[in-house]
Amino acid sequence: MSSSKYFADLPPDARLRRLVQLSGIFLAMLGALLVLTLPLRPMATIPGAGAWLSFCVREFILLRRGFFLCRRIRIMADGGLRVLGPDGSWRAARLATGTVVLRRYAWIRCRTEAGRYCAELVQGNCRQSHDWRRLQVIWRHIGGAL
Repeated sequence: MSSSKYFADLPPDARLRRLVQLSGIFLAMLGALLVLTLPLRPMATIPGAGAWLSFCVREFILLRRGFFLCRRIRIMADGGLRVLGPDGSWRAARLATGTVVLRRYAWIRCRTEAGRYCAELVQGNCRQSHDWRRLQVIWRHIGGAL
């Protein structure tokens, strides 16, 4: 089998997307609460909490935009990446730093050619999914290069 045809095809999971969003909201609120409880004057903590929340809202919007842009991720054997867009076309992308692949879960960050970032939390089992097994093999070869 040619290495150019060896790839892992990873679909997003709606449950994991909700988990990422809910944990982001929870941690944003917790961060604002922590800023408000700092031993500083209210003139410093209130604007600090507001700045924190505005940063979190911006990140949440970018995360949602990335979810909309990504219907499927395909990681090629040579480290190349393709993202299936909402229009059904595959777009070239590249893995971004912060990508982590573990035995059962992976946090995949990528950047499209248009400069947009997307991130997906995916899960799998090597015994049940050929694509997950391929991802594990591919990651052993390209993971250290990031």
